[in-house]
Amino acid sequence: MAVSSFNCSVYQGFNFQKDGQDIVGHLVSLKIGEEELAADMDVTNPTSANMAEYVKVVGVISQIYWNGGYADPINLAFQVSTAVKNKVATLQHQSLSNTEVEMKFNIYDYDPDAKMYYPCFHTDDAVVKGLIMKSGGDLQINIDMDQSMEVVSPKNYAMSLGVMPQPESQDIHLAVSNSDKFVKKWGVAVG
Repeated sequence: MAVSSFNCSVYQGFNFQKDGQDIVGHLVSLKIGEEELAADMDVTNPTSANMAEYVKVVGVISQIYWNGGYADPINLAFQVSTAVKNKVATLQHQSLSNTEVEMKFNIYDYDPDAKMYYPCFHTDDAVVKGLIMKSGGDLQINIDMDQSMEVVSPKNYAMSLGVMPQPESQDIHLAVSNSDKFVKKWGVAVG
């Protein structure tokens, strides 16, 4: 089983520089239960030729990990805005009877041969559906109430989330260069 694990540069995610060549990650959309979290951060699209194209994201990813199996969870750590932090903190203090998750993400790496960024781990702009992972009876969703200091402006807060796949077959897109791409299945269709 091939593990997909990416440590992303939060600094580069917020302050993108073409010559940085660090891995960058964006949590494009996130819905937990009935709560659609706001994509309220404007960040640079690393694949944009002139760096003038911005995308709205829910969070800047610091780490994402998937063991590569159909039933394996995707674990994410990312930075969110004050408004999203407040929503998530409120969700945690309510009974989360609906633990369904819908999300889109893009992880970008730099291809030194093609001299460009490319999406290396992503949902291909499709929503993937899961459930918040449970470990020892606890839901794997956490938000830090103290501001992160890696990037001080805009104010941002560390959040982590473990997501198990819904019982349906979904596509996770991977690449090892700008031209070497493949798709793996996440989730198993039941019924």
